[in-house]
Amino acid sequence: MSGIGGRVVLATSNAVRKLGNVLDNVGAMIEVAKYSERLVPSTRFVAVDGVGPKTDPECAFVAPSASLVGDVSLGKGSSVWYGAAIRADVNPVTIGENSSIGDRAVVHVAKIQGDYPTIIGNNVTVGPGAVVHAATLKDNCVVGASAQVLDGSVVEPNAIVAAGAVVTPKSVVKANQLWAGSPAKMVRELTAEEVASILDTAEDTLELAFVHADECAKDTETLHEDALEYEDTRIRDPEYIFQPPRKGDDLEETDVSGLGSPGLVFDDALNAPEKWLKENEQRIKDKFQKAKE
Repeated sequence: MSGIGGRVVLATSNAVRKLGNVLDNVGAMIEVAKYSERLVPSTRFVAVDGVGPKTDPECAFVAPSASLVGDVSLGKGSSVWYGAAIRADVNPVTIGENSSIGDRAVVHVAKIQGDYPTIIGNNVTVGPGAVVHAATLKDNCVVGASAQVLDGSVVEPNAIVAAGAVVTPKSVVKANQLWAGSPAKMVRELTAEEVASILDTAEDTLELAFVHADECAKDTETLHEDALEYEDTRIRDPEYIFQPPRKGDDLEETDVSGLGSPGLVFDDALNAPEKWLKENEQRIKDKFQKAKE
């Protein structure tokens, strides 16, 4: 019964979706002022003057809400996180390997008050909310959260710009130094442990980027399966003999109708809508009655 119910729900959903498309097309034909609704609130890759972003096939992750605009090059293993914006409209932005642009960070270039591209090397970490404006970040350096590195500045290898620091235009942050403050100044030399932590941070971010890339690539069916698996793991006794199938499992002994072993996998609203409705009928009535009161 659950298999038939699932097919009915799927067929009905497809029919409603097709009807909606037909009505939408009819409305578009008769409207006077043409309007195109964008269902996606942001576009990750935007070309400027025919030049669009270029990402290495093995770049780790570009978040759905990130924006890469114009002549942007993103290297192998690098990542651009949620809400970050990289705009290369008047000069190029080049990002090397295993580097990361943190959440809501801004990377831009300059042309009017100086002709500067932005160059970011390998194993560079740009923290959340940071601004890198027409500057050069060499290999193995860190720009802390909400810090700013401004026009013509250079951060040399194995250097750290502290969170909230403002590196003024045309400054040079020397190798193996910690800079902080506004305007930023050299505070001290970095210890060997701090220098080693720069590469560790880049590697940790790379691993996390792969996790986020996998999650953001999931379709609705996979997300539904994940939710079922989470709920099943949460409430099922691990010693229970029947377990939902996993990829690669031999289903010959416990499989039922090609859906897996008996258990929660059959009891959700999508796979068994009639059963789910019957079991939850009283709860739904109580909720409706409470809402009326």
